[in-house]
Amino acid sequence: MKFLVINGVNLNMLGIREKDVYGNRSYDDLCNYIKEIASEEKVDLDIFFSNFEGEIVEKIQNSYAVYDGIIINPGAYAHYSIAILDALRSVNLPTIEVHLTDVMNRENYRRVLITSEACFLTIMGKGFEGYKEAIIKMKQKLGE
Repeated sequence: MKFLVINGVNLNMLGIREKDVYGNRSYDDLCNYIKEIASEEKVDLDIFFSNFEGEIVEKIQNSYAVYDGIIINPGAYAHYSIAILDALRSVNLPTIEVHLTDVMNRENYRRVLITSEACFLTIMGKGFEGYKEAIIKMKQKLGE
């Protein structure tokens, strides 16, 4: 079982950006956490980060026939990227969207999640733990 974890725009600023919202842990901390959970759950995964929408779209397109599922935190692209939505639909892989914060209890413009339309599950407001839940739920979805 092999998953692709995609982290989008501004997630590289974790630990620096809005600490009152996102906390003190860094992006490296997040990646190390995800790798630790993958090891515990006996899942192979690759982690990809980009601030660029087109790079995220290309990574999704290139995931076809390589990965069994995608876990994506598109960051702000979640609210308006039809390009990422279409890419996810194109590869037709089981996908889970993760948000560190509960976007439904933040600014109004964050409450619209365009990209989640291509996902069978959206997890929000659980911080790093949301990625653990996503890995476990993806394994369940794929029948393990």
